[in-house]
Amino acid sequence: MASLLYRLGRFSFRRRKLVGLLWVLLLAVFGVGAATLSGPTSDAFSIPGTESFRAMDVLEQKFGAGAGGATAKVVFTVTGDAKLTGGTQTAAIEKAVAALRKAPQVVSVADPFASRTISQDLQTGYATVSYSATAPEVTDAARTALFAAGDTAKSAGVGVEYSGEMLAAQQGGASSEGLGIVIAAFVLVVTFGALVAAGLPLLTAIIGVALGMTGIQIATGFFDLSSSTSALATMLGLAVGIDYALFIVSRFRHELAEGRDGEEAAGRATGTAGSAVVFAGLTVIIALVALSVTGIPFLSAMGLAAAFTVGMAVLITLTLTPALLGFAGRMVLAKKDRAGFRARNGKMRFGERWARLVLKNRVVALVLSLAVIGAVAAPALDLHLALPDDSTASPASTQRKAYDQLSEGFGAGFNGPLIVVMEHASKAAAATAQQTISGLKDVVLVTPATLNPAGDTAMLTVIPAGGATAESTQDLVTAIRALPDIDGASLAVTGTTAVNIDVTDKITKALVPYLAIVVGLAFVLLMLVFRSVLVPLKATLGFLLSVAATFGAVVFVFQQGHLARLIGVDSTGPIISLMPIFLIGILFGLAMDYEVFLVTRTREEYVHGAAPNDAIVTGMRHGARVVTAAALIMISVFAGFILADDTIIKTLGFALAFGVAVDAFVVRMTIVPAVLSLFGRAGWWLPRWLDRTLPNVDVEGEGLTRQLAAADDDDDEVDDEELVAA
Repeated sequence: MASLLYRLGRFSFRRRKLVGLLWVLLLAVFGVGAATLSGPTSDAFSIPGTESFRAMDVLEQKFGAGAGGATAKVVFTVTGDAKLTGGTQTAAIEKAVAALRKAPQVVSVADPFASRTISQDLQTGYATVSYSATAPEVTDAARTALFAAGDTAKSAGVGVEYSGEMLAAQQGGASSEGLGIVIAAFVLVVTFGALVAAGLPLLTAIIGVALGMTGIQIATGFFDLSSSTSALATMLGLAVGIDYALFIVSRFRHELAEGRDGEEAAGRATGTAGSAVVFAGLTVIIALVALSVTGIPFLSAMGLAAAFTVGMAVLITLTLTPALLGFAGRMVLAKKDRAGFRARNGKMRFGERWARLVLKNRVVALVLSLAVIGAVAAPALDLHLALPDDSTASPASTQRKAYDQLSEGFGAGFNGPLIVVMEHASKAAAATAQQTISGLKDVVLVTPATLNPAGDTAMLTVIPAGGATAESTQDLVTAIRALPDIDGASLAVTGTTAVNIDVTDKITKALVPYLAIVVGLAFVLLMLVFRSVLVPLKATLGFLLSVAATFGAVVFVFQQGHLARLIGVDSTGPIISLMPIFLIGILFGLAMDYEVFLVTRTREEYVHGAAPNDAIVTGMRHGARVVTAAALIMISVFAGFILADDTIIKTLGFALAFGVAVDAFVVRMTIVPAVLSLFGRAGWWLPRWLDRTLPNVDVEGEGLTRQLAAADDDDDEVDDEELVAA
């Protein structure tokens, strides 16, 4: 592979105008496609095959299209001695309800007095507004009309707040990419000391993200993609795009320092650092594509879209980066070095000093690192998972105020009702079901059954005593699902708690095959790269340490609330159910990036004859500075997404930023050299039969080095013969 990439690098450098033009044309084609073929995003969340979502499908089929439309609750409250049933208050609420019925896209409005949705103290009530469209399809005009109509009741001293999925759909994300790019630019300038060298990785990363985003826009015309898909792809595309180009540019500068011309330097940089880029990119892509095995369309689509963006970043790094280096030439060097790379003053680099310190105190370094990670990971033992709802919204938001008012007026279970769907049900069977469920523990109320127009399907609403995430409510779902059929009618439970249970169960079942695919393929790839059994094993165990620490930090901040205000988290609660498998997949790919980049150079020195500890020191001397810069860039890009409004993106941005910090600085730059030193030569052991079986991909460029050295010797012999002849 190194030889192939060497030739690709030289070709891209030499034919830089052609390569640059091809990428510009591709970007133009994607841009036109995005403008003409794109469709709307969809935030519809479903997990096929689960009971809760099958019940939702039955509701939509049997009760009409309106059952699948968006809903909103308009919550009316009064304080003091006032009552909603007072003449002035009643008139104001009736006027608001009449205005709501005339709002765009509204199908029906349930009057709080007619539907008896007034609390016992007569101070809290709500009107349910049903729409003909799903939440993402509700127009801005319809939302504006909702607020305008409901607010008319305020003139009578009635408090008005709003909740519902259509309100969540209108939230936008903060433009957080810019902050990460600015910090990345600063890190690159400090690392390279040259604006041109700093600008190249930024330029290639932005082009890669642009291609990824336009590709995703084209895909929305053919597939249902979440609005969060673009944010995730942007996050990963920027981070890996900058990092991958950083390694090529850094190696190119090193080759120039050895006195090679630009084309040769570009070829060698692409052949060596480019090989690491390919395998690092493959681990990320495998981790993202493997999300498809979960059977959750939302995760699969996001994983595939992000994998496409990472793939574009790899291709651009291997072709466009050498081409741009051809245009830049020696401008990538610091100004003081352009006339001729000066010899170093012999001062030991930080990476070498750190490596020698770790190797000298390898046991202490290992024990201290494990102790720190253990302490940080401890809160993960308290991990609670759930889907986000209005209880985790900002306390200042109307959704959170409405949620709290409804809980206070109607009880904790009101905001998490259970919906029981009975197929092939008669009116008598539905009545029996109501009576049976009412006798179960922790049931506050079971509404009379509502039958569909055909009279063969019934729907009952169960109000539990506890909230949606309470253990008692989860037990109640299990108890209802355990009930036998009633007069031939089957019972299915949906609602927030039921969905949470089904999502958790689905993810738990998918986690083992997912990890088997991701870890198994990555282990094979790492064996190909390092020709070792222990190094891939160490890399995988190190990743588990990083994941444990990341989960602990996420629980500490987003669930327990410590330091939450410092990063703009206004409300805490259970961690999003999908976060663990999502985080494991992405962080695994990124962790393997640093393993490949840092340990590849160590392996390169070892196969060239260096002793194990000397190889570690040399690898750290050449790689630590660049890996540090790469990690800081990736942390900056991810941290920028903490500013996003979307809960998933905010949590994921924090988790990835923290996870990369732990993995790069604690695991890869401290634990890895300590463990490699303890392994000694055994760390690079591979059974002979396996060594013969595995193909030699030559990621460290050993074969390429021999090939180029032989070519140099042939050139020297020719020169000597010409000199003798002369």
